[in-house]
Amino acid sequence: MRHAHEDTELRALVSRYVTPGRRYRKLGGGVLTMPGPAYDRFARALGEDAGRVTPHEIATLLEGGWRERRTAAWLIAVSRRTEFRERLGELLLDSEVCCAGLAYSVALARFGTPRDAELLAAYLDRYLRRPDLGYDQIVVMGALVFTGLNLGEDHSARFLAPDGLWHQWLRDAPHVQPTTDPATCLSLIRRLCAFADECAEPGRTTDAALNHEPDQQD
Repeated sequence: MRHAHEDTELRALVSRYVTPGRRYRKLGGGVLTMPGPAYDRFARALGEDAGRVTPHEIATLLEGGWRERRTAAWLIAVSRRTEFRERLGELLLDSEVCCAGLAYSVALARFGTPRDAELLAAYLDRYLRRPDLGYDQIVVMGALVFTGLNLGEDHSARFLAPDGLWHQWLRDAPHVQPTTDPATCLSLIRRLCAFADECAEPGRTTDAALNHEPDQQD
């Protein structure tokens, strides 16, 4: 992991993309409660940066801490840089840092292909077997349900079956309510993906976001 305080390149990228207006703190559910004018300014600036950031800069941010990785994942989500799909899947599965899993989940859900569903399911296969870990199981489940609904395929059924891993995890995890409903997380993922859509609207982004090479699966 690279650290901004000792890495000149990363420090410059943090100053450019991560810390202005304390952006990294607002990327997530907090953005949904911002007042209208602030929301519009935030969405416009994020969209512009998503179009401006280069693949190398994104890759560098993904080598940093949770603030850098969260921000990079949102830049990826807004600009639909699907070339980072596998990297996001690896970071999600490794869960090396906190506070970034929701951003990875939003990006994969916004890509929305069967491969993205596989990556989300791989996370649940690993971490629903760990009731001692209160990581990102809930938001990843929301992302998987969201992706399945858009694909018309139920990728979450095997987890949500009465004797499936989801209910086992809820039963055994001391840090969650046993009645936690995936629909609650689905709503959050849907709203955050809609926010990413707004950021990417023509007029909010630069031409760079619109001209990046699309993924074959999109």
